Amino acid sequence: MAHIAIVSGYKPYELGVFKNDHPAVGYIKQAIRNQLIALLDEGLEWVIISGQQGTELWAAEVVFDLQLEGYDHLQLGVITPFLEQEANWKDESKERYESILAQADFIDSVSRKPYESPNQFRLKNQFFVTKSDVLLMFYDSEKEGTPKYLYEVAKKYQERNDYDIRQITFYDLQILVEEEQLRENGF
Repeated sequence: MAHIAIVSGYKPYELGVFKNDHPAVGYIKQAIRNQLIALLDEGLEWVIISGQQGTELWAAEVVFDLQLEGYDHLQLGVITPFLEQEANWKDESKERYESILAQADFIDSVSRKPYESPNQFRLKNQFFVTKSDVLLMFYDSEKEGTPKYLYEVAKKYQERNDYDIRQITFYDLQILVEEEQLRENGF
């Protein structure tokens, strides 16, 4: 029974994606959507993100779309590693982030202080894994990046606990792209 899912993954710069209308974003959101629908069939009630740019904010937008499509019991929580994580972001990114916070069902921070040290990220990763049933990650061990740290905490936790880790890999995205191309060509 997956009631609470953490969704995380690559940040835009790790993917070479610098605009939200980049074609890759649509495929990433479709892959997240497919996974969330499967989890909804298993009893998913909450999606929790830390509010990082990229995969997490795209996942929030997918949750809002699903809510509009009748999954109104699905809720979004944003639990940041520390206060004011968006302080140094560009204005456009801040606006998008604030819009997502305005629509979220729950907002909090693991550390109720502004950024002090990398330890705040470690505490957030530990908190996320122990407070959730499943981790959905856009992460491919072939291309390491910042998601690696959360993934490693989850793998270690999984060794001693019943914990579900689901990944979206670059191969999964390639299949989505190929299926879309076949559909567009009438197959």
